[in-house]
Amino acid sequence: MQISQMFKRKPCVFSIECFPPKQTANFDKMKDTLRTMRTLNPDFISVTYGAGGSTGGVSTVEVAEFLKNDLNVEPLAHMICMGSDKAKAAQLLDQLNAAGVRNVLTLRGDRTPTRPESPDFAHASDLAQFVWQTQPEFDIHAACYPEGHPEAATLAQDVANLRFKQEAGATHLLTQLFFDNMHFYRFLNLARRAGITLPVSAGVMPIVKRSQIERTVALSSASLPSEFTRMISRYQDDPESLYAAGVDYAVQQLRDLIEGGADGVHLYAMNDAKVAAAVYEGIKDLL
Repeated sequence: MQISQMFKRKPCVFSIECFPPKQTANFDKMKDTLRTMRTLNPDFISVTYGAGGSTGGVSTVEVAEFLKNDLNVEPLAHMICMGSDKAKAAQLLDQLNAAGVRNVLTLRGDRTPTRPESPDFAHASDLAQFVWQTQPEFDIHAACYPEGHPEAATLAQDVANLRFKQEAGATHLLTQLFFDNMHFYRFLNLARRAGITLPVSAGVMPIVKRSQIERTVALSSASLPSEFTRMISRYQDDPESLYAAGVDYAVQQLRDLIEGGADGVHLYAMNDAKVAAAVYEGIKDLL
């Protein structure tokens, strides 16, 4: 099923993100995690990019195929520009198509020493257009940044650039994580005024461990509201209390977003089924 059709059938679409394990030996454990996540009734589960194969680990295709064919959950497979070209992108699309997976999230991807710049896709919109033109049976999704992409000069400029993704065939936008809902509402207002008509899913990540604080927050470039920083300061040396407070903070964020009319809410669960279940328990009455 095309994920874009889900937004026409219900007021708020609920989704979860997972990532392929780096070791093939951990795939069975991940399958158990996904079986638990399935009980939370997600409309779809997105699968971040993993090459698998000679690089070790499990590929995006393998995880997406398991979701689609074993669990009957619609997967959203990530594709990235970095380290790819038209031939590699076409091969990945063929593999996904053979597995029955026809929803893809087109991303530029992070710059790393092992991923050279793509000779064919300078921007995510270029990759989206390639998918749209070569394999029109795929439903294309794209990312957006409520506080602006770190490399964009201004938020307004970043929002304006979303038109390229919309014109390239994207049917739905999925946000980077954020901790202050006012950024999301402001972004959404700017996007609608700029002519962006696509449904937008708001991405939220529960921060439940001290180890997540610096790593996740720094990588996301998300700003931290005072309520969040007070929570961290108060409970960072109390693991059980931090866990409970982090789940509650995410629940309150999501409840506000759902009640505020978000087209969808997306849970960055970091492959933690226990956290996903705890958060879902706090919002399921609204879904």
